[in-house]
Amino acid sequence: MGETSINFAKASSAALQDQQLRGNFRRAMDGLMSKRAVQFADTAEWNGVRTLGASVRLRALSKLPELLEKLEANCTKNGIQVHWASTTDEANAIVLSIMQRVNAKLVVKGKSMVSEEMHLNAFLEKHGIESLESDLGEYIVQLDEAMPSHIIMPAIHMNTKQIAHLFKQKIKEAEYTEDVAQLTDLARRVLRKKFATADVGISGVNMAVAETGTLCLVENEGNGRMSTTVPPVHIAVMGLEKVVEKLEDVPPVISLLTRSATAQPITTYVNMISSPRKEGEKDGPNEIHLVILDNGRSGIYADEELRNTLRCIRCGACMNHCPVYTKVGGHAYQAPYPGPIGSILMPQVEGLEKRGELPHACTMCNACVEICPVKIPIVEIMGRLRSEAVHPGDAVRGAGSHASKAEAMVWKGWSMTYASPLAYQFATALLAKLGNAAPASLPLLKEWTNVRAKPRFANRTLHALAREKGIPDV
Repeated sequence: MGETSINFAKASSAALQDQQLRGNFRRAMDGLMSKRAVQFADTAEWNGVRTLGASVRLRALSKLPELLEKLEANCTKNGIQVHWASTTDEANAIVLSIMQRVNAKLVVKGKSMVSEEMHLNAFLEKHGIESLESDLGEYIVQLDEAMPSHIIMPAIHMNTKQIAHLFKQKIKEAEYTEDVAQLTDLARRVLRKKFATADVGISGVNMAVAETGTLCLVENEGNGRMSTTVPPVHIAVMGLEKVVEKLEDVPPVISLLTRSATAQPITTYVNMISSPRKEGEKDGPNEIHLVILDNGRSGIYADEELRNTLRCIRCGACMNHCPVYTKVGGHAYQAPYPGPIGSILMPQVEGLEKRGELPHACTMCNACVEICPVKIPIVEIMGRLRSEAVHPGDAVRGAGSHASKAEAMVWKGWSMTYASPLAYQFATALLAKLGNAAPASLPLLKEWTNVRAKPRFANRTLHALAREKGIPDV
């Protein structure tokens, strides 16, 4: 494991000891799963819209370079300024340059997972710019100086009492209350002052329509609409995979996204942004910038199997149904994208040297695959990444970085034993006699017994039992 690698095993072990955290997640996930099931109660309708959504995403990815060029051309025609960033450093520099040009000191942000990937808030803070999250969940985790623990519900790891204490501690005018309406109202009063005085608004993009140069945002709180219309400058950041071909592709994807994410038929707000404020219009920003981030996605796109990762519409359903995520929560992954989708996306974006543990944060139960609204073969990709972690290659950054001599020797020994009947009979006879006496703390065996019961070996081998019944060896 490299110096900068993430220790999921240690973090998840700590999370499992936190009974409050486990209780918070259990209640939240049970509610989300049951509500989602109601939304997709009609199996035929679910299969139909799921197939349609998957086909929209597959078609967009099949012609991604062409669609990105078309998106840039149509956005530019609409007055939206398009910027390209290969890395998060480049994306941060682009955002900063726009802010410095307009002498911005305060930014209000709508929800954006790409900005989490860029660690944008910390970057702007280093340059003397206040960046305030305006999504309520994001605002709570920002107050708590923590990372989001879910891509749709960032503060789902906290209960009302914990949030009440946090507000009392961090907001000057706050009085302690566990009344949700009062807590929400307090956050709204703080944020409204910021919306009115912010120099720049930042948002993510749920979909960008190549055909029309339209940026689509879905949200429930109106903070996204405030962030993109009140400040004089709007900067949208998106991963390059978020493009769809046509305007008619938007409704089926939104239908899957909102029902899978929050079990709503539709969110309160669906924003379609196509240009800056035009002459005679009473609201809207004077400038709109679209920053399109690669950050390893081109490499993912180049591999036909791994490319399926880019179908993701960021609904979070795979997390809600994952037996690992629901036990340890999002912070154990120590990544912007946790859960099953994060376990295949992060190793590809940041390399297996750093994120090689994440593909192992999986029981291979296939629940994420069965629930994914766009049919991403998450478990197949998970298996591929496990293999890549120990086999040198160039398909994924860091391939081969988790290969160890001890493991290679074990597999070589296993191969030789199974290739020789004499060696196999000797080895199984030895295990039948001495295997149960081996202590659970033995190297290699310890990796298994840390989380499972020690295997028990039969007193007699299959060959011995067969011989007793008069069945000869062949």
